[in-house]
Amino acid sequence: MGILEVNNVNKAFGGLKALNEVNLSVEEGTVHAIIGPNGAGKSTLLNCFVGRLIPDTGSVTFNGTSLLGLKPHQINQVGVSRVFQTPEIFTELTIIENVMIPAFAKYDGDFRINAWQSVVSRGEIRDKAESVLSDVGLIDFKDDLVANMSRGDKRRLEMAMCLVQDPKLLLLDEPTAGMSRADTNNTVDLLQRVGTHITKIVIEHDMHVVFSLADYITVLAQGTPIAGGKPEDIKGNPKVQEAYLGGTHL
Repeated sequence: MGILEVNNVNKAFGGLKALNEVNLSVEEGTVHAIIGPNGAGKSTLLNCFVGRLIPDTGSVTFNGTSLLGLKPHQINQVGVSRVFQTPEIFTELTIIENVMIPAFAKYDGDFRINAWQSVVSRGEIRDKAESVLSDVGLIDFKDDLVANMSRGDKRRLEMAMCLVQDPKLLLLDEPTAGMSRADTNNTVDLLQRVGTHITKIVIEHDMHVVFSLADYITVLAQGTPIAGGKPEDIKGNPKVQEAYLGGTHL
C-alpha cells in the first residue's frame, strides 16, 4: 500500500475522456515521475490530487484519507503541497515574508490577512522560514522583494514555501518549465538535496530531469497508463518510445 493510492479514476470533459481507468500507487519516500505527450492527462490527474478537479469515478487516497471533495487548503493541511508550473508567490512582499505566510497557515489553520501582525511577531515561524531559505540557498536575500527575482530563484522560493509546511507529499508540476539549462540543473540539484524524506510526484517534459530524479516512472498516453517501472526499464520500452516520441529512443 503506497502513501498515495489512485484507483479506477476516470474524468471526462464533454465527449473527451481525459483520464481512463487510471490506477497508481506511489510508495512513501520515493520520487515518482508521471510523463507522457501533450494531452496525455498528466495535469488533469494532478488536479485530481489537489482538489481542483473531482474524478467522475474512482478514488484518490492519501495516507488512508480520501482527498476527493476536500478543498485545496484542506488537502494542504493533511500534508500535500504543490509546486505549480507558474510560481504562485506574493511579488509585493519580501522573500522571507512569502515563506512565513504558508508556515503560519500550516501552524494555525487558514491564513487571514488581519493576522499578519501575529505572523511577523512569532519568532519560531521566522526561525523556521530562515532555516528553509538556507536549505534552498536564498537566505542571503531574505529581505529582498520577490518582484526582482529570476525565474529560477522564484522556483526555489516556491519550493521553500512548500517545504516550510513539512509536507509528506510534494507535487511538482513542470518544476523546470521555461528555465535555462543552468537553472534546470540547479533545480535538479536542489530537489536531490532537500526534502529527501518527502515523497515527491514530478510531472516533467524534460527527460534529463526525469531520469535524474525518478525512482519510478508512470507513462500516460491518451489518459491511460501504458507503462510503469524504473527509469532503466522505461528508457528501453518500445511502447513508451512510440507513444511519447514516435519511436525515437529516450
